[in-house]
Amino acid sequence: MAVAEVAAQTPRPEPLSISRITLSHFRNYESMRLVCAASPVILVGANGSGKTNLVEALSLLVPGRGLRRSHLVDLQNRHKTDPWAVAIDLRIDTGDLHIGTGRDITTDNDAERRLVHIDGRPARSQNQLADHIAMGWITPDMDRLLAEGASARRKFLDRLVYSFDPAHNARVQRYEKAMRERLRLLRDGNNDAAWLSALENEMAQTAVAIAAARRDMVRRLRTAIGESGDVFPRADIAVTGIAEDMLDEKPALLVEDALRAAFARLRGDDAQSGTCATGAHRSDLRVTHRAKQCPADLCSTGEQKALLIALMLAYMRLLTVQRNMTPLFLLDDIAAHLDDYRRAALFDEILDLRVQAWLTGTDTESFTRLIPNAQLFTVDNGQILS
Repeated sequence: MAVAEVAAQTPRPEPLSISRITLSHFRNYESMRLVCAASPVILVGANGSGKTNLVEALSLLVPGRGLRRSHLVDLQNRHKTDPWAVAIDLRIDTGDLHIGTGRDITTDNDAERRLVHIDGRPARSQNQLADHIAMGWITPDMDRLLAEGASARRKFLDRLVYSFDPAHNARVQRYEKAMRERLRLLRDGNNDAAWLSALENEMAQTAVAIAAARRDMVRRLRTAIGESGDVFPRADIAVTGIAEDMLDEKPALLVEDALRAAFARLRGDDAQSGTCATGAHRSDLRVTHRAKQCPADLCSTGEQKALLIALMLAYMRLLTVQRNMTPLFLLDDIAAHLDDYRRAALFDEILDLRVQAWLTGTDTESFTRLIPNAQLFTVDNGQILS
């Protein structure tokens, strides 16, 4: 069923929004509390004042490592020893939901582990966050996403999948753990066939599940893109990789068999190279500018940015319609890289989506069109000024 058909049949959910955010010892914030309404939030201030740090804190309230993919220790305020923490009150249909996360200091200092609490109760894992909140973001670091290597695009696609299939994160982690263990055995010259076969079986099974989830996400996005407006360029997208390609023609069980055979056949090569030559970690998200029939990596920087925005807007609509959950939208330094026409179109899309977007910039002029329908705060050296 098309996105538009689902939307016509399903009442739009009440938008999720943050009513309060509290930061403790996070980056350049010692202690900060911001109370806000449900409308979009604009954060302005000089470079280095803490705008991106604030939206990064928000990005940690979904599964994963946030928009910068930082190590937990790097999020710590350098002048404070107590562990950093982020907490929000999230407006939902039944009232406010309290979500918090922070660095766990009860483990070894080198361990990467963070705590998550939902309404005061410890969560079993980060994946539980996806049951309550969805989020997407665009940052300056993503400007070259469509032109760089496959790794960044693959991780981008996997982040989109998480919001529809929280178990996807665990699958990717299981696959990567089995792959690392297999490579360790091969590098050490351990030829225990039974052990290697067990690891390769785990890799084959999880690779097929990962590929199927990626293909489903791309299918959903294609539908949403086809029903989008024409201010931003439409993209043709596809996910390519050994498992994804084989699933076009074979059932999942036969693809698993083919992968197991490939892993076994390549043991010698992988032992010499120290890498795994094939598998789910080699897949790529291919994006093409539809009107120009031009691969995204050959488009101009401005066109790549516009294609990325178009993809994220389609994703926002998918979340709203198919998960019945209006997401949060983080847009770091977004306005400075768009012309007036597309900047206005983006703001109109945000208002039409009814999302609580968090936008950052160095001046208010870039947000003139949005300011009447938004909240404006000034950020100054880790402090929020009204």
